[in-house]
This record gives sequence, structure tokens and C-alpha cells, in this order.
Amino acid sequence: MASSNRQTANDSDNGSWFTRIRHGRLLSTDFFARNWVIVLTIIIMFLIYITNKYQCQTRMETIQSLQHRLEIVKTECVLQHSRYMSRTRESAMRELVDTMHLGLSIRELPPYKISRDR
Repeated sequence: MASSNRQTANDSDNGSWFTRIRHGRLLSTDFFARNWVIVLTIIIMFLIYITNKYQCQTRMETIQSLQHRLEIVKTECVLQHSRYMSRTRESAMRELVDTMHLGLSIRELPPYKISRDR
């Protein structure tokens, strides 16, 4: 009889956590009634953490897209600047040639490279 009492005591000790979890009695309503402030605080902190993480990810995506757009705009700016500088140099040279009355004109066709065949 003593051995059966020891066996049931060991079974209840070994299976107590498992049976409590299986039957949903690990956290009882008494636990929540006593610690409702702590539980509510933990839940609010988890919600704040999730919200903060989501906002951080969306802002990082926005920053990456804006950086990509900035690179494109910088490239277009450099291209437009080079076009402007080439046009102002050309117009300045035209004005210089016209004021010196050299009789030079701008060719419409590009120059041809003549190759010598042997």
C-alpha cells in the first residue's frame, strides 16, 4: 500500500505540469485576478513593440525609395548640366566667330574619317 501511495505521488508530481498545461489550468483565473495590472502592462508593451517595429520597417522602405529617386534626380541634373555647358560653349564660339568676321560656318554633317587602303 505504501508503494502505491508513492507511485501516485510521483505520478501527480511528474504529471502535474503536463496535466495543467493539457487541461488549460497552468494560468488560472485567480492568477489573472491578482496580477491584472502586470498582465495588462505586458500586453500593452507587446502592442507598442509591434507597432514600433512596423513603423520602423515602413519608414526604412520609404527612405530607400527616396534615396533611389534622389540618385536618379542627381544623374539627370548632371546630364542637364553637361548639355547646358556644351550649348553655352557652342553659342559662345559662334558669337566669337561672328564678331571676328572670319567667314566660318557650322557644318551640318559630322566629319568623315578617310581610311587608306593598301
